[in-house]
Amino acid sequence: MQPILKSAKLANVCYDIRGPVLARAKQMEEEGQKIIKLNIGNLASFGFDAPEEIQQDMIRNLPNSAGYSDSKGIFSARKAIMHYTQEKKVKGVGLEDIYIGNGVSELIVMAMNALLNHGDEVLVPAPDYPLWTAAVSLSGGTPRHYICDEGAGWLPDLDDIRSKITDNTRAIVLINPNNPTGALYPDDLLREIVEIARQHQLIIYADEVYDKVLYDGVTHTSIGSLSEDVLTITFNGLSKNYRSCGYRAGWMVVSGDKRHAQDYIEGLNMLASMRLCANVPGQFAIQTALGGYQSINDLVAPGGRMRRQRDLAHELITSIPGVSCVKPKATLYMFPRLDPKMYPIADDQQFICELLEAEKVLLVQGTGFNWGHPDHFRLVFLPHEDDLREAVGRIARFLDGYRKRHGHA
Repeated sequence: MQPILKSAKLANVCYDIRGPVLARAKQMEEEGQKIIKLNIGNLASFGFDAPEEIQQDMIRNLPNSAGYSDSKGIFSARKAIMHYTQEKKVKGVGLEDIYIGNGVSELIVMAMNALLNHGDEVLVPAPDYPLWTAAVSLSGGTPRHYICDEGAGWLPDLDDIRSKITDNTRAIVLINPNNPTGALYPDDLLREIVEIARQHQLIIYADEVYDKVLYDGVTHTSIGSLSEDVLTITFNGLSKNYRSCGYRAGWMVVSGDKRHAQDYIEGLNMLASMRLCANVPGQFAIQTALGGYQSINDLVAPGGRMRRQRDLAHELITSIPGVSCVKPKATLYMFPRLDPKMYPIADDQQFICELLEAEKVLLVQGTGFNWGHPDHFRLVFLPHEDDLREAVGRIARFLDGYRKRHGHA
């Protein structure tokens, strides 16, 4: 028989957060081995529960959740998102500009599918959340990666962005707060990016799903609030701010001058209708989440669990010889660097797999986030402090052995 091959559209698609190394970790677990997983920001796995009032709202509304909802989402949820958008000072957003999806992931793919033709280019950060690169490729476009500068706190390099714009560039993706680096972008940089988009008639896609997971008193500015003319699509959801990953309740908001984008918006409406609607029980969590007590603030405040774990993880990881790390201002992640002179890594996926085999700690290699060099990895700092100490201790032990094997004891 002829082999059945996957679509050629998948040639440049990868999602190594759940890739081959995870497959090996699952196999090891089936063999009875216990793995410390620092590979994914799945909060429930680490004892971060969704607020009880959200759970209660979903339970009480289950009898009303069996039918399809409006393809863009239920009224109460979209109204709450509209009010939240107003709080973020994004102007000109009505109910029809809001789309609820099965998490932000579905909406990212929908937004790219509605826009891209073969040969179109989208500027995507490096490192990035890899779904963005995958969604561009899967939709027939070409991702062009602009550099975020580690030496400048992982801020986007504006000159690099400008150098990569061509006649085929349609849009620029901004992940702020940033996954995987934990960077938060200042207003002056955001204004520069708005101006670049304005000059080149680009759409801004703003992934802001961590906009409440902020440390050290910093504040987040939604880039959609900085212009009323540049078409901006902002993505957010309950997964991270409200520890509700499995509810799959995300949304996207269209702002800016929509008059010249009616055909694109018609495409979004078509795709929203084709999938009928988002998960209805999860939609019933949105109004209560956005309007209720913001318990995330307690977790990220001084003494809060997320804040303590961020500080501890950064202290432990940077105490390892040859490991440096920009301290994250936001999110659940950090993106440490391994000095290539001390750790001459050729294949970082193989390196991470060797770490898994030797120490039973699961990480994700930096190239899995479309970073161009095998010298970084992403660390999730969600485990309790004792578990973090154990995990980073194992990483340190493996790296010590690696240095000795390569003559850098």
